[in-house]
Amino acid sequence: MKPLLIWYPQCSTCQKAAQWLKSNHIEFETRDIVTENPNEKELSIWMTQSKLPITRIFNTSGLRYRALNLKDRVKTAPLNELMELLASEGKLVKRPVLVLENNVLFGFKEEEWKSALNL
Repeated sequence: MKPLLIWYPQCSTCQKAAQWLKSNHIEFETRDIVTENPNEKELSIWMTQSKLPITRIFNTSGLRYRALNLKDRVKTAPLNELMELLASEGKLVKRPVLVLENNVLFGFKEEEWKSALNL
């Protein structure tokens, strides 16, 4: 299975991650997080595989996150409500997302990606 890079092509961090994958000769597929946002089932699987709490899956620096005033809401809202929210709008999801066979990485941290890809 080729890694799947879920990204927003205009995002500089996503561009940097794609370039990093290319420079490390890693073949990957891409999916635009805005036009084909993750659904609740995918998000649930990814959260489990990443071992991250749902609060770490939100794009907290995004304009929509701030516009919806989610800072306090994500701390108290039920999990199903937060999953629905993430699935409703791709830009709420921390990006890029790198989906591997048994692991999912949210955000681009070079050392973390190196380790996950055994580089």
